[in-house]
Amino acid sequence: MPTYITLFRYTQKGAENIKESPARLDKAKAAIKAAGGEMKAWYLTLGQYDAVVISEAPSDEAYATIMLAIASLGSISSETLVAFPEDQYRNIIGALP
Repeated sequence: MPTYITLFRYTQKGAENIKESPARLDKAKAAIKAAGGEMKAWYLTLGQYDAVVISEAPSDEAYATIMLAIASLGSISSETLVAFPEDQYRNIIGALP
């Protein structure tokens, strides 16, 4: 299953309602699980991003659908990276001409 690293920033709305964020996190975990994936880790961060999530989902399309649905609620903006584990990295490098 593909792995995703998602970087979040709270929007003004999200910051104004910060005390509701644990409930929003629970709903996000449930949405990912309902799509056949799993939120592996969630971190509150300092710096350019407010939180980092590591998740798995069945496909890029499934994860994009989840993230768009969550973002449409207006409390966060996100940037998602597809992560390749070491074995896939080695296969990719090994396939280079």
